[in-house]
Amino acid sequence: MRILDRSVYVGPSLYAHFPVIRLELDLGPLEAWPTARLGSRFIEGLLWSLPGLQEHGCSYSEPGGFVRRMREDEGTWLGHVLEHVAIELQNVAGEQVTFGKTRGAGREGVYTVVYEYAQKEEGVEAGELAMRLLCSLLPEEIRPERSVPEGWLWETARDEYIRFSQRRALGPSTASLVRAAEDRGIPWMRLNEQSLVQLGHGKYQQRIQATVTGRTSHIAVELASDKEETNKILSSLGLPVPRQELVQSADGAVRSARRIGYPVVTKPYNGNHGRGISIRLTTEAEVRAGFEAAKEHSRSVIVETFVEGDDHRLLVVNGELVAATRRTPGHVVGDGTRSVRELVDLVNKDPRRGVGHEKVLTRLVLDAQAEMMLGRQGFTADSVPPAGQIVPLRSTANLSTGGTATDVTDVIHPDNRDMATRAIRAIGLDVGGVDFLSPDITESYRAVGGAICEVNAAPGFRMHVSPSEGTPRDAAGPVLDMLFPLGTPSRVPVAALTGTNGKTTTARMLAHITKMAGYTPGLTTTDGVYIDGQRTVEGDMTGPVATRMVLSDPHIDMAVLEIARGGLLRAGMGVPFVNVGAVLNVQADHLGLKGIDTLEQLAEVKRILVEVAKDCAVLNADDPLVVKMSAYTDAKTLCYVTMNPQHALVREHIRAGGRACALEAGVNGQMITLYDHGSHIPLLWTHLVPATMEGRALHNVQNAMFAAAMAYSLGIKLDAIRMGLRTFDTTFFQAPGRMNVFDEHPFKVIFDYGHNAHAVSVMADLACALDVTGRRIIVMAGPGDRRDEDLVAIADAVAGRFDHYVCRRDDGLRGRDGDEVPRILAKALQAKGVPETAISIIPDEQLAIDAALRMGQAGDLLLIFADALTRSWKQVIKFRPEGAPAAKGAATQATAVDLTLAVPAVLREDPAQDLEGLIRDERGVRFARESED
Repeated sequence: MRILDRSVYVGPSLYAHFPVIRLELDLGPLEAWPTARLGSRFIEGLLWSLPGLQEHGCSYSEPGGFVRRMREDEGTWLGHVLEHVAIELQNVAGEQVTFGKTRGAGREGVYTVVYEYAQKEEGVEAGELAMRLLCSLLPEEIRPERSVPEGWLWETARDEYIRFSQRRALGPSTASLVRAAEDRGIPWMRLNEQSLVQLGHGKYQQRIQATVTGRTSHIAVELASDKEETNKILSSLGLPVPRQELVQSADGAVRSARRIGYPVVTKPYNGNHGRGISIRLTTEAEVRAGFEAAKEHSRSVIVETFVEGDDHRLLVVNGELVAATRRTPGHVVGDGTRSVRELVDLVNKDPRRGVGHEKVLTRLVLDAQAEMMLGRQGFTADSVPPAGQIVPLRSTANLSTGGTATDVTDVIHPDNRDMATRAIRAIGLDVGGVDFLSPDITESYRAVGGAICEVNAAPGFRMHVSPSEGTPRDAAGPVLDMLFPLGTPSRVPVAALTGTNGKTTTARMLAHITKMAGYTPGLTTTDGVYIDGQRTVEGDMTGPVATRMVLSDPHIDMAVLEIARGGLLRAGMGVPFVNVGAVLNVQADHLGLKGIDTLEQLAEVKRILVEVAKDCAVLNADDPLVVKMSAYTDAKTLCYVTMNPQHALVREHIRAGGRACALEAGVNGQMITLYDHGSHIPLLWTHLVPATMEGRALHNVQNAMFAAAMAYSLGIKLDAIRMGLRTFDTTFFQAPGRMNVFDEHPFKVIFDYGHNAHAVSVMADLACALDVTGRRIIVMAGPGDRRDEDLVAIADAVAGRFDHYVCRRDDGLRGRDGDEVPRILAKALQAKGVPETAISIIPDEQLAIDAALRMGQAGDLLLIFADALTRSWKQVIKFRPEGAPAAKGAATQATAVDLTLAVPAVLREDPAQDLEGLIRDERGVRFARESED
């Protein structure tokens, strides 16, 4: 049994609309060993290891369903068992995950195992540990070799996993804030491996780190950390505080204790979590020992008056006391028969106690501090305390060291409540905790005494959210209400679109429209991330990482996301839902990769955006595969886009009051028209959209229609949509590699990134629609990782439509031989009747483009499909036709006979490279062959 492949999906994917992990699991010989054959010994061992599995419902949807499946006549296979074990392991570690499914992967013994996760590393490790546990329970004769390390113990591995998970999981306080945000519909994202979390998107975001917020004053935090200064400030306001002195040596601590008067407390100057605190010190020896304990955590030590009373934590948020808890140090109660060690084991059997923050309470530990406390009471771990005697194991009441918490919010005296809020205001904290010692919290401190021993700038919420006794309090809610008052936005509108072709241009159009409407858009595309029109990150940024970049940028108030097939298959989407989701088309591209072999499967991938669209799903009514997606959306509104004004489905949709964007013929040309709730809204003539080349570029007409429909669905005003479309063009600056036109040569150049048959076909349609007095020349290629039939389809899309064909390859071969792609293209062209003399095979992209440029004469049209966009565009604009002056705006360094621009660096460095294949004819320059390099 081994894991062949693993994918971690951070958001909506083919498998679920929330984070899941997918394993491709090969059972090997264990395919012949379902649980029924493994028998009761395996099943009982599994249930003993993870008793919580008995609550899993599985397909029966009731507790015990999974156990029932394992014990049925045939049982179930180990892939399915691993799914449930991985889920239960995360539950044991304190997470709440439930979803999983296992299916055959189409090969014998190979399964696709999918299970939900809360934290990535924790989820991945759950899968690994699940497999190790299952292997350890198998009979030795069928156990895979080296599947279980020598000396491996389940109990040890389980506890190590819990600690591993807790080190990476959000702490209980941060987790409670995140849950409160989710309850209020506020998005969040974790910014590091600790507790730094962003709440909200873009310019609406707020940040927290544990219970410190982005609004928490740095000075206030410094004051709260300075126990001496805090004591002085509170004392100056007449608030009850113990007398204290700051010391640097053990002798100084003893002298201070004498001045203050015994008993005393020693604690670190700037410690936390109760570390290094010693209480009720009554002798010089104890003070010296207490000093040394505090010195381990701070260079300076505070000696202060010991105040009798129970330890209370009073939580204040935004000037209001929201919770009060009495804390009791970790202890055992004697029964006259058991030793302290046995009593600790008995207490730890409480199901509420776990490792670290795994559960409501933390297990008691007999460590050096516990032994010291026992020694003060005249006990050892093996002593038997009298019945009813309370035996403290800690001097402080922190929950992280085994303490318990009792909620007293409802009974705290008003004076004590006011005292706490005054103390937090005095320090200047927005969220703060007051550690208050009082013999009776229900009585005023003015009557029964008491003292503030500390103010905490990052108070833990665990004791309030999950007290050992009493009413749980919503400690996190008031913090969220402070950061996001009622009516304050936390989300930016998110528009996402996908499709085989046109998505980059449409995304850019939409982002441009939103900018014209006054928004600051964040845009993700195949060539980078753009913030307010400026590229901040270069590269293919169409996956969840780019989405996260945009939504975490503090400037944006609109997100436009181009989502590609690869990102969806690799890691899913970066957001749980979008406001507007659009699918432009589904055409043959990338088939045969990552298990997607048919158009129907590709449509299922792209359909994810429609499934998670919340407000509006925008669909291409002219694409049958896209139309079918309407059955899978829960969006409030469905909007169809069609270039066919007679489309029957869209007509019925409009008559029913539905939303649509249609192309309608008029006296002055074709009009982009919107329909909504019975309204007919003429938007813009297509010839007024520069990107459409006076309406001839029909693919950009359709892209403009999608951009308009999405903008309208985002609530953008019609005038802003018109302005955006009228000012968007396809210059290389605004839309690199998307129908860029260069007119400064005697011939026209159209430059595009199309790399599949459909994209190439629509550009060929445009080339044929334009008035050309000379020849039409094309530079064509196809990605090396496409199937042979996909490359042939590219050639078929242009065959017979051009006068000359230059066949090349991309720089990245993607598994192909150097000239394999251009030769496949050339062969397909010839099969369609293109004469061999009209075809040039020039594998290198730079040489191919240079050859085509040199062929160009006055009146010709060159259609260049490029891969290295920036390099190739520079090659186009810097080219100088022989005998002609430099093109306007182009560089003039190259001479008329200079070939260096078109020759790769490796050739320029060695002039002896074979360039004899360069020949001239009356039509221009043609490479008959390229030397092998």
